[in-house]
Amino acid sequence: MTAETIERPAAGAATRPRRTRSLSPIARRRRRRWGGAISRTLLAIVGLLFFFPFIWMFATSLKPTSQVFSTGASLWGSSIQWSNYSTAWTAIPFARIIANSFIVSTCGALLTTVVSLLSAYAFARLKFRFREHLFLLFLGTLVLPQEVLVIPLYVMMNKLGLVNSLLALIVPFAFGAFGAFLIRQFLLTLPVEFEEAARIDGAGSVRILWSVILPLVRAPLAVVAVFSFIDYWSSFLWPLIVINDAGQATIPLGLSMFSGERGIDWGPLMAASTLGVIPSLAIVILLQRQLVRGVSMSGFGGR
Repeated sequence: MTAETIERPAAGAATRPRRTRSLSPIARRRRRRWGGAISRTLLAIVGLLFFFPFIWMFATSLKPTSQVFSTGASLWGSSIQWSNYSTAWTAIPFARIIANSFIVSTCGALLTTVVSLLSAYAFARLKFRFREHLFLLFLGTLVLPQEVLVIPLYVMMNKLGLVNSLLALIVPFAFGAFGAFLIRQFLLTLPVEFEEAARIDGAGSVRILWSVILPLVRAPLAVVAVFSFIDYWSSFLWPLIVINDAGQATIPLGLSMFSGERGIDWGPLMAASTLGVIPSLAIVILLQRQLVRGVSMSGFGGR
């Protein structure tokens, strides 16, 4: 008997199925039920932790100013001061400030969306020399902090005569690379056959962009629009530098008006903060499906 014959396994040993212990349907349902309950509990805890600052802000807006830091861990003061909201509305030109913020944020979001769509289409579909190199250079602007840009932007706005105007708040930051990158990544996942069929029918680049591309990129466009709206709504450094008139101020500048020589009026400040955060929070809640879909569809494209 040779060594080869000794090491050869018995017939049927290699093909003998290994028995595995399977769970019963009741056990599988119980495991899924417990897993779902644990997941929902953890998500609720994380959501509560993220939402707690808003709860504290609203509760503080109803406290007397003298009790904001004297009530310890209690969310509520000795009395509910709804008058803080009326004080916040009258202490500063709050209606004008809200209107300015809406104008700047809405126009800025629309302009940013249009510029991002055109840039993304050019970098994703049009063929021209040094396209990839220019796109990398365009993306390089994302690493520049806003503090580096404010001085040359202010000099430019001053030469154009736009200082202390709403146009100075809208135009400079509408040409960022984030929106173009997000939409371009989504465009790279779309098959070019749609556009080739449109070209065979005689459509040009503008017609293809309007009739073929635009209906397909609604989700990433919604992401860019919402992010741009929130960025314009919460911007503080650039409006602080370029705006000198209270009549042209936006929400962040209006909130800084509650800080004076006698200290900070915390009750009206928290009331104004609550009113100022409602629009952006409502937009995120209403468009959360489009935001999730746009981010999930736009982040991993590429050819």
